This record gives sequence, structure tokens and C-alpha cells, in this order.
Amino acid sequence: MKTICTIVLTVGTLASLWAQEITVKGKIKQAVTGKGVVAKIMYKSYPTGGISGTFTDSTFSFSIFGSSKYVINVEAEGHTTNAVLIDPKEQMNHEIIRDIELTSTGLAIRLNHLIFDAGRAGIKPASFKELDELVALMKINSKMEIQLEGHTDNLGNANANMKLSQDRVEAVKKYLTGKGIKKERIKTLAFGGTKPVSTENTEAARALNRRVEMRVLKQ
Repeated sequence: MKTICTIVLTVGTLASLWAQEITVKGKIKQAVTGKGVVAKIMYKSYPTGGISGTFTDSTFSFSIFGSSKYVINVEAEGHTTNAVLIDPKEQMNHEIIRDIELTSTGLAIRLNHLIFDAGRAGIKPASFKELDELVALMKINSKMEIQLEGHTDNLGNANANMKLSQDRVEAVKKYLTGKGIKKERIKTLAFGGTKPVSTENTEAARALNRRVEMRVLKQ
């Protein structure tokens, strides 16, 4: 004889599972020194903004419920505004820990998780989260204008490297405009291999030199 087990989830049970509380917390840090920065911190559900909160501190902690994403926007005097996206799917043991780094005003910010195929300008899917955070940042700060700056290592033909760096920043610009950011707010510059951050003749140094950076022109 077979035993049939039926599990019945009531509406209240489903709502309870859906609305589990998740604590989001982290620190606001200076990108170079790692020191804490007192900043204005605003969080809101994204993209609707129906739930929001604002406070000023060098740390943050708040609760979210349900499946909606949230954006945290951080502003501090002398620093470029930054924003990150929080997805409830990232939670571990009902917590999401996310420190946010701020860069001094005027300095270029490296897009650390922007990945391309070798020698190509196609953006790999692993890059989308960081670019979506940039989209959220520019949507919240509607007057912000940026400059994307492309760099390669110095191996190979200099003209080909210059074209590759230009193609890559144009690919990033296309992604951002495809998400609703006006093209007039995004300038691009290509440097090829002319501005290395390291002159060491090692693969690690060359990897550092292959990058796209963002510079905030207006915020």
C-alpha cells in the first residue's frame, strides 16, 4: 500500500516564507586608506522606491523583506557618490554584509568586476551586476555625468590597443544607454597602453593595466 503525503501551505504560511526578515549591514570606507567615512546613506526598494530610509553614519544596518532588490546610495563631502544594489538572493543566514567604498572627488574609479574576452570588446555576463549598480547610481543622481576611460596593457600593436580600449568603453556606454541612461551624460576616452598603473614586466602587472575606469565629471 502506498502512503500519499500531502503538504498544504496556507496563504499565511506562504506570506511568512516570502516576507522573511533579512538584515543588510556594512561599513562606509575610504577606498585608498580603508578608514571609515561618515556619509549620508539612503536606501530604497529598486526600481520603484516604495520603501526607503535615510540616515547619517559610517556604518549601516536595516531590515528588508520579500524579494525586491534595494539600492543603497552613499554621499560624503569630498568624495564621489556611490551606490550598490542589494539582492535578497545574496543572503546568508538572513544577513547580507556589503561594505561600500568611496573615492576622493576627481579621482578615477576602477570598475573592478568588468570582464571582457581577451582581445575583444564583448562584455561578459559576470560584469552585469557592477554595471547595473552604475545604472542605479546614475538614475538616483539624475544630474551625474561620467567619463569612461579605457586602458590596455602595452603588449602588441599600439594602434590596435588604442582601438580595443575605445571599443571597450563604447561597449560599456552602449550597455548603460540600453538601460535608460542618456548618452549625453556619458563621455568616453581611450588611452590604449599609454597610462599603465604598473610598469613591471609581469602578467599580474599587465592585468592591472587592462582596465576601464569611471571618472565623475558632475554630480
